[in-house]
Amino acid sequence: MIRTALLSVSDKAGIVPFAKSLHECGVKLISTGGTAKLLADNGLPVVEVAELTGFPEMLDGRVKTLHPMVHGGLLARRDFPEHMAALKEHGIGAIDMLVINLYPFQKTVAQKECSFEDAIENIDIGGPAMLRAAAKNHKDVTVLISPTDYDHVLKEMKDNKNEVSFKTNFMLAKKVYAHTAQYDGAIANYLSSLGDDLQHGTRSEYPQTLHLAFNKVQDMRYGENPHQGAAFYKDTQIIPGALANYRQLQGKELSYNNIADADAAWECVKSFGNTVTSGQPACVIIKHANPCGVAVAATPLEAYQKAFKTDSTSAFGGIIAFNRPCDGATAEVVSKQFVEVLIAPAFTPEALAIFAAKQNVRVLEIELAETINPQDIKRVGGGLLVQSPDAKNVLPSELRVVTKRQPTPKEMEDLMFAWRVAKYVKSNAIVFCGDGMTLGVGAGQMSRIDSARIASIKAQNAGLTLQNSAVASDAFFPFRDGLDVVVDAGATCVIQPGGSMRDDEVVAAADERGVAMVYTGTRHFRH
Repeated sequence: MIRTALLSVSDKAGIVPFAKSLHECGVKLISTGGTAKLLADNGLPVVEVAELTGFPEMLDGRVKTLHPMVHGGLLARRDFPEHMAALKEHGIGAIDMLVINLYPFQKTVAQKECSFEDAIENIDIGGPAMLRAAAKNHKDVTVLISPTDYDHVLKEMKDNKNEVSFKTNFMLAKKVYAHTAQYDGAIANYLSSLGDDLQHGTRSEYPQTLHLAFNKVQDMRYGENPHQGAAFYKDTQIIPGALANYRQLQGKELSYNNIADADAAWECVKSFGNTVTSGQPACVIIKHANPCGVAVAATPLEAYQKAFKTDSTSAFGGIIAFNRPCDGATAEVVSKQFVEVLIAPAFTPEALAIFAAKQNVRVLEIELAETINPQDIKRVGGGLLVQSPDAKNVLPSELRVVTKRQPTPKEMEDLMFAWRVAKYVKSNAIVFCGDGMTLGVGAGQMSRIDSARIASIKAQNAGLTLQNSAVASDAFFPFRDGLDVVVDAGATCVIQPGGSMRDDEVVAAADERGVAMVYTGTRHFRH
């Protein structure tokens, strides 16, 4: 039964109405510092911790709750007579509820400017100690770290004469240990990123120790194959516009591959802008993490129709993403194809009514935002590879024409589109484009020449001409043979990073063939 609660929060959201409700339930309130003052200012009777311990706060508040009167009250097992006898002997009252959130270390070090002293002072000591104590004794103590749990706990108390169930207490205890682990991990990450100068501005992007924390979203039937287990975890702090923000409106449970491919589709379509004033309506069709059709047009429907033309065979059972709301007209056409996952920032009621007839189709709604993960992470045997994300989007002003022939304005537009798509195609990538759509995509081959040939075959199979097309290569052409293949296929202009030892030979070959070539100075290897 909850008779006494200790409240000490950095995040004051909801604490006053919660404390008022506790008081109305007959709960004695104990508090510290700013929280105690806030409660008292709101007319609540509150006992200062210093009054409870008989010992004043000291060392600038570093020592206030580290005392047997606090920890004895939290740790004593109510079902152990010897524990209760010890409390009585020493005049210690049981504390049945602990409401705490910690000094804002992560918020402090996330600031552009942060002194080493500020970082250290925002390492909480008493808070984690109390949280761990209360969570360990969860059979008898209710511990809360998040205002989101206040209402649930209050309801249980009101329904059960101030009792909180073991199930709820255990759930809250698990949240505590996850929280303190993340908190300590953030401290270790930050401190081990500092150099000998201890300067915030010169800290390493890659700390000596790396602690990662994720929350499970769901278990899955299997991983990539039936004999593999799987689960999906999301970041503790999800960035806006990320796939993990999805809201599933209908359809079967997402699989491992569904999520992987959906992320590839969503990141690609996001790159084409998300408002009427920023970019065009775009559609991306993904199969096995590679774009098999990408297009921009005046409407989402037209964009889909153009993207689908690129490779309708591969689009079967694919992932489709839009950067504009999906309306009824678009849904009517899309619903005629077999699609695993459909993603858009919104769906009209007409569109949802159409897809309702295909209940297996997974329909995901995600608010658009042009943000990306702060790091890319890949598991390898015995470790992790961590790198900064491929966030570079080359601007027209950064391009360098290296051939005698200059690209026409239309060619330049096609080249920029092709380069945007190539960024999301597995290496070695060759992408033919024209008039705001992909014409042929070659992906994931050991040889760039083979990628080019595959792209040509794809275009031929789709009945699309590569004459007067633009072509993008995610890395440089090491020899002229790759260039000859794409020009023979019909390309009149090429975009590539440059940087080969044989650049002069490749440029000379482009001049010989009468095509325009531009360098980006940036490559997009995607493995």
